[in-house]
Amino acid sequence: MEEKGRESDHLMLITPERVFYAGFLGRPRKRTPGCCHVYVAVKASLHLTIDDVLATGELFVTLPNQRHSIASDYRTVISVTLEPESMPDGVLEALARRLTGPDRSVYARKILVAYALLRQRRYGDITTAEFDEMCFGEALPRRMLDPRVTRAVARIERFSGEPVTADTCAAEAGLSASRFLHLFKEETGISFRSFRAWKRARHLLHFANQDLNLAHLAQDIGYPDSTHFSHSIRRFYGLKPRAIFVGSRDLAIYRSSETVRELAEAS
Repeated sequence: MEEKGRESDHLMLITPERVFYAGFLGRPRKRTPGCCHVYVAVKASLHLTIDDVLATGELFVTLPNQRHSIASDYRTVISVTLEPESMPDGVLEALARRLTGPDRSVYARKILVAYALLRQRRYGDITTAEFDEMCFGEALPRRMLDPRVTRAVARIERFSGEPVTADTCAAEAGLSASRFLHLFKEETGISFRSFRAWKRARHLLHFANQDLNLAHLAQDIGYPDSTHFSHSIRRFYGLKPRAIFVGSRDLAIYRSSETVRELAEAS
């Protein structure tokens, strides 16, 4: 794994389909991320609010596009994220039931052990299956996408050149725009526009511990202007971009080799 950042107990491991984050939670407003979040308390308790209903505990799971707010008694929190298009329909819901069921404490401890292993750098390059084994004790089922959709996903995640459009992806797939959009949602379970917006915001994570001009970064990763950038990041993360960067100054970022290749292709 590649590392960026000085020695710290705060870390983030990024792979194309998963993220393991241990760091500051900040004071986020309600957030609506495009991924599944598994939140685990490092110490004390977490407080999750969904539809104005507050729950307190050591582990919570939120599903993609589920609006919620999360708070912690302790400044550092663990968040494991899973990209929904990487798994067949129903897998995330089944995982959520399992993690929040009678064995909730067992899974919380397992994820804390994974955090200890990552702090000790006892994991080198890691596949999605190995990531899942580390955090959940088993590899989760994989979704097999239509090759035309796989190519579109790869194009979206390249973050280089002109912004990716449905028309461009449709032409490459040999389909009309309407047929391509239908195929994309049928295969991934997510609309093309929502998928692209989330992946753009997710790409920000790679730069979170760097001292960058945020206006330039916004442009580089495909936002038309700083206003759109700030609005999108606040919607997905519940925090302003500047707050994310300030809270990530001591964050060590690790990337799987597949992620490093994707970043190299994008540069």
